[in-house]
Amino acid sequence: MSSLFDVRKQLAFYGAYHSHPVNVLIHIFGVPAILWSVFVLSTQLPPPAFLPPIKYVFNKYMVFEANAPALTAAFYIIYYFILDPVAASLYTPQMALMLLSATAYAQRPDGIRNAIIVHVSAWIAQFIGHGFAEGRAPALLDNVLGAFVLAPFFVHLELLFKIGYRPELQKQLKNDVGIEIARIRREKAEKRRSEKKSS
Repeated sequence: MSSLFDVRKQLAFYGAYHSHPVNVLIHIFGVPAILWSVFVLSTQLPPPAFLPPIKYVFNKYMVFEANAPALTAAFYIIYYFILDPVAASLYTPQMALMLLSATAYAQRPDGIRNAIIVHVSAWIAQFIGHGFAEGRAPALLDNVLGAFVLAPFFVHLELLFKIGYRPELQKQLKNDVGIEIARIRREKAEKRRSEKKSS
């Protein structure tokens, strides 16, 4: 359970599935698109009964409502603050912008249809990145919750690392990812050998 709040362990798991530069680049654009479109689509869910009926319109492009997307965004941000408070602080404005713009966009006549197009297109790009660049299945096939929750924070940290954020953590993660990839490859090789023996 404690590993859920260990930033190195969690990002090493996710990073092991996203080590190829092309795949990482695809995710830098694809992951925010998926999260934003999920926010748009989930505005159609009934708001949880315990949330107060709050709605605030900043302008036609940004709207806040106490609804399922807002609850999801709050959960993500709280978890990210536990993992890395500074990186989470830097990510919070992006999360807020995605949430507010998605809530406003959902009110357009074509909002839901366009969000579905964005969502499907982004997932196709993700699978292409994994299939042709990474050469392995995405993380969600092994850890659904970890993949969905960690993905936005992973790509956020990838961008922060490029501008010099916590170089010691970046170095540790590269080492951890290398160890994790070696472990996964070793397990796959052992599985193939056992399958050959059984056949």
